[in-house]
Amino acid sequence: MSLLQAVQTGRSEMPRRVMLYGVHGIGKSTFGAMAPNPVFIQTEDGLANLDAPRFPLAKSFEEVMAALMVLYTDEHSYQTLVIDSLDWLERLIWAEVVKRKPTTEKGRLVTSIEDYGFSKGYTYALEPWQEVFDGLDALRNERKMMIILIAHAKIERFENPETEAYDRYSPRLNKHASAVIQEWCDEVLFATYKVHTRQTEEGFDKTRTRGIGTGDRILRTTERPAHMAKNRLNLPEEMPLDFRVYAQYANLTA
Repeated sequence: MSLLQAVQTGRSEMPRRVMLYGVHGIGKSTFGAMAPNPVFIQTEDGLANLDAPRFPLAKSFEEVMAALMVLYTDEHSYQTLVIDSLDWLERLIWAEVVKRKPTTEKGRLVTSIEDYGFSKGYTYALEPWQEVFDGLDALRNERKMMIILIAHAKIERFENPETEAYDRYSPRLNKHASAVIQEWCDEVLFATYKVHTRQTEEGFDKTRTRGIGTGDRILRTTERPAHMAKNRLNLPEEMPLDFRVYAQYANLTA
């Protein structure tokens, strides 16, 4: 058979790969718990009030990889894997880098990821990150599991070459790892509260802009100056922070 005969057409229906990041306490874990038959790998102790299946709190990179391996090799009915959270997983990865490379190239002992100098440690960290994604790919491709990756948000200074620099929300991760993760995911969703602005007159031709929160929890699905986001489902730019709404667009059963 020639290579041309192997050309495929049509959409390939594969489980979704989602990163959900957002402000503290907004309901990111609840979003993951609403996915089809989920199980959590928890790297931070924040699921006590959530009734969802979960592995014991992972305190090392090896424990995270062991959980991935069990999900791949053992029989189970879980359909979604939720990692909660990526930024605490990153700390375990940094500790793993120090364990694997206990000295610098000049033989100096290393005690933290910063000790390698010139961002080398964060580059070294991409190797264990890749091991995680190899495991996630196996679960998605062979066990047909959806993957949801939860992260906290930070405000960073963004140097836009087309405009002046400005602040925006992004996942609380090192920029090298964050770029790899965002590329891997089908959706990068930003969870926040809906805010309106109102201008008030303060006299002497001065106005003041105030932010007014509605309490509504929403998802931002496309990148804007205020935040990073993307999607491959033609999602509306703004939608409720509710897995059931997302599931309708992704053709999932919530």
